Amino acid sequence: MGKNTRQTAALVGLLAACSSGSASLVGAPPPAGITLDSAGGSLRIDWDPVADALYYRIYFSTTPGIDPDIDSSVVRLSGPYVIPSVTGTYHMAIATADEQGEGSLSGVMSVEVATGSPEKYFPTWALVAPTNVISFDYDGGISSSQNASNLQSLINSLQPGDKVEIGSGTYSSNSAFTLNPVGTEEAPIWIVAKEGANPIITRSDNSQNTLNLGVGGAARYVCLRGLEVTGGDIAVRINDCENVWMDQCEIHHCAQNAIAANTLPTAYLYFTRNEVHSTSGTGEGFYIGGNFSSPVANNVVIALNHVHDTAGSQGDGIEIKQGSWGCWVAENTVHDTNYPCILVYGTDGNPPNLIERNVCWNSGDNVMQIQGEAIVRNNVAMNGLNAFLSSDHQGTSRDLVLVHNTFINSGNAVALTSWNGRSGMQFANNAVYSQFGNALIFSGGSSGVEISGNVVFGPVSGAGSGFTNGAGLLDFINVSWNASTRDVTPSAMGALDGAADPAYAALDELDGDLRVPPYDAGAAETP
Repeated sequence: MGKNTRQTAALVGLLAACSSGSASLVGAPPPAGITLDSAGGSLRIDWDPVADALYYRIYFSTTPGIDPDIDSSVVRLSGPYVIPSVTGTYHMAIATADEQGEGSLSGVMSVEVATGSPEKYFPTWALVAPTNVISFDYDGGISSSQNASNLQSLINSLQPGDKVEIGSGTYSSNSAFTLNPVGTEEAPIWIVAKEGANPIITRSDNSQNTLNLGVGGAARYVCLRGLEVTGGDIAVRINDCENVWMDQCEIHHCAQNAIAANTLPTAYLYFTRNEVHSTSGTGEGFYIGGNFSSPVANNVVIALNHVHDTAGSQGDGIEIKQGSWGCWVAENTVHDTNYPCILVYGTDGNPPNLIERNVCWNSGDNVMQIQGEAIVRNNVAMNGLNAFLSSDHQGTSRDLVLVHNTFINSGNAVALTSWNGRSGMQFANNAVYSQFGNALIFSGGSSGVEISGNVVFGPVSGAGSGFTNGAGLLDFINVSWNASTRDVTPSAMGALDGAADPAYAALDELDGDLRVPPYDAGAAETP
């Protein structure tokens, strides 16, 4: 029976006996330590147990305040209680029942339910409607380069609130295809494919980039959606840009990087639901920020993208350089890369980066490589040189939290080479499995590192506690060492089931669902 539906005969009896939902104000005091959390379209309420409690009644309402005589309620023997698939603001309170009956209500707590993906990754202006819609169709009577020139001129003439809908066709430019549209938060500019259309922006050689944004001018509050960009040197060069959103585009087959924002400082870039693939040259799929913090990008969202087959001399899938901060790399599928699927440096003391719920496999290098000043949680990394590596690189490793990840590799699973004596280092509730190498290596030791709730398969070096031993891939529903199968859901009653330390438990899991105790180690939870 699933974790969210486990009941006992005693609970069934209590539900029948206490169906009125009205608190009698004579029983035990309400519980302390009440917490109300939301994630991914679900909410969870939890509380500290009360001595001699027979049950707890939870009242909830979508209107302010709680009226025990009319509002919905549910009886639980213990916390937490999860309500899935909800939206809006919820108000909740709890009463404790002992042998004298139900006691007084707790104070009312309220929470706005965090929406599920993809909306939570979109900019704040994502739902602003255009004030003027322009249709642009490919003209078969002129050349593809003339069509490209006409499209470029139209886009650069757009005013705040304008939306251009582009028809199918191959818009091939023989010169720089540079766009500098400037919208506002109240009136963004929209550059989108017509429904069912496939507009392709390309060029016939790689002497220049295919698409430049914010070169020779600024680009602000603009969305590009449903476009295909291919060919050229760098497929999409992002320069003087803030509040630029690329959504549901395909960027591929270019001589260098697919998307590069490494020339000027950038902020509030959003990349969602794109397919990025088939690069060459240095070959990064996403290249965000510059070496040694010059320049810096901040508050960049890279989410729900499919990045694959990044090749060339480097070929990282997603790379965020030293000094860039406040970036959110989430729910991406990244595989078959030459360098790491995800490579993130430190932030120079600025707010941390968040790397969560990504699934990565098949790298010619480390599958994931994170230096520091980041939260890394609920990720899956499989099949590379190391599944995960952290080391000093353009900055000092510090303030790195790794919690509830699943790392599986034929060779070494996790190598942490610069952690000894560093501040803010945490390694908890991870599943770390190696077929032939070391499961976990702390080169030089692990002094000061918080280590707890991990499950390992393979030798551990540099740490003597904070982990238990797993039984191999039988601890997962369907996983292979070469990443040909990747269902990392823990097997019921396996070593991962209930093995996590609740003090380090993440709010949600790989699929975005809220975790329910007893918490499992690794990225996913048993159903």
